[in-house]
Amino acid sequence: MKNIRYVLFTILFISSISFAQDAKEIIAKSDELIKSNSSYAEFSMEVIKTDWSRSFGMKSWALEPDYAIIYVTEPARDKGTVTLKRKKEVWNWIPAAQKVIKIPPSMMLQSWMGSDFTNDDLVKESSIVNDYTHSIVLEEKYKEYDCYIIESIPKEDVGVVWGKLLTWISKKHYFQLKTEFYDEDEFLVKEYIGSEIKDMDGRTFPTHWEMLPEDRPGEKTTFTYLKIQFNYPVDESFFSERNMKRVR
Repeated sequence: MKNIRYVLFTILFISSISFAQDAKEIIAKSDELIKSNSSYAEFSMEVIKTDWSRSFGMKSWALEPDYAIIYVTEPARDKGTVTLKRKKEVWNWIPAAQKVIKIPPSMMLQSWMGSDFTNDDLVKESSIVNDYTHSIVLEEKYKEYDCYIIESIPKEDVGVVWGKLLTWISKKHYFQLKTEFYDEDEFLVKEYIGSEIKDMDGRTFPTHWEMLPEDRPGEKTTFTYLKIQFNYPVDESFFSERNMKRVR
């Protein structure tokens, strides 16, 4: 009897390790789907508030994970505005004022371009794969896709904002369809929901995203990819304060 119990315990223990490992592999595949060493993208962003809304056209160049430039193409009054990220620092070029403004630490948690993203969101270097412990908590159909629901709990030795993440990932292509962000007390803070699944530059993923703050019903920020090129030829020298004024 003791031998049987030992065998059953061993099987369950090994299965739990394998299951946890599978969860990390699923998250890694999902993360790799939307990342590359470098990229160029064109996208639109709409900020919807209870009493106003604004739409933007944008281009971006990125060299993962430390460098990015975002250039505003429309509307006309904002055209030419540029955001530069270099590691943990952010600058804005305001063409109307002909000024480059460095964002001080005290303003990092303020809204970026009036959206539900903050300046701090642009510079976060935390790795969803390595900074969290992952487990599959459920499997269900979401928006007609068979999905894994992955629970991600931050490791004790890393400094991350969230107390927990729940992510819905398609079993077939490993793209993310929804992420719920919880604070340290496990209250839901916001949701990030993907839709309009398309193939872009050889990869299949949601091209339209909505950021929904839980404490402000009816408000959201939408983000839609129009074009993306992975492994775009660009080097570190491109991401300079001087180039902020010249990029188009």
